[in-house]
Amino acid sequence: MLFASGGFQVKLYDVEPQQIANALESIRKELKLLEQAGSLKGSLGAQEQLALIRGCTDIREAVEGAMHIQECVPENLELKQKLFAQLDGLVDDSVVLSSSSSCLLPSKLFTGLAHVQQCLVAHPVNPPYYVPLVELVPHPETAPATVDRTHALMRQIGQSPVRMLREVDGFALNRLQYAVIAEAWRLVQEGVVSPEDLDLVMSDGLGMRYAFIGPLETMHLNAEGMLSYCDRYGEGMKRVLGTFGSIPEFSGVTVEKVHQAMCAKVPADPQHLAARRKWRDQCLMQLSKLKGQMPPQ
Repeated sequence: MLFASGGFQVKLYDVEPQQIANALESIRKELKLLEQAGSLKGSLGAQEQLALIRGCTDIREAVEGAMHIQECVPENLELKQKLFAQLDGLVDDSVVLSSSSSCLLPSKLFTGLAHVQQCLVAHPVNPPYYVPLVELVPHPETAPATVDRTHALMRQIGQSPVRMLREVDGFALNRLQYAVIAEAWRLVQEGVVSPEDLDLVMSDGLGMRYAFIGPLETMHLNAEGMLSYCDRYGEGMKRVLGTFGSIPEFSGVTVEKVHQAMCAKVPADPQHLAARRKWRDQCLMQLSKLKGQMPPQ
């Protein structure tokens, strides 16, 4: 949907034909709803964008003439390696091979490929239509032009690409996310705060602040600049950070406690989860609209 919104022809490939049929039907419905809500990206109408997307059951046909290939198979290293080895034998020197992996290292995914200079991770954030961040993570042998080209493409379709200067386990987004999850878990596990109130700390506190500016700019603005902030709060931050516990197990009594609290709010059956995801996406759609209306930074 994002690539089609930029006017690009898109071919969807899957080993299971029904997956393609389901995807095309889901895309048709989504584009229509987005158009009705005035939230459709790009200058083309929903039907025009849909016409740019077609399914394909043959991988050779799928990659023929492609300038960018975005792999979105399950987060399984062996599966991804197998697929990229297959693609490596099908493409020429002009196409970018990009993985949507959320934390698998490019050095694990692409090492040994003939076209390794054309490979990188371009990790989108779920759901990417409303959350525009894309992490660009190069293999040590990735050509700088590959990163530049992918960065420009992502900007062209309305995403917000960030360049990782080198690979690191979890990239940037998940390292930050996991740090928050770990401390959230410890606070609940140690009886400091309830699961429900913990989520409020983020949704009605830090989350509102971070919707428009990041943690570093927040520090800069919460004092008379960064030097002032570190001088004022540095010792306190180090003291608190020193009290953080070990990595949680994410199991046992605490996971049951958190699970019960979450199910009291959103039962963990497919219908309730789908409804809550729809509500989440509607909220993100409105936030995306608001951010688009804000004056330039």
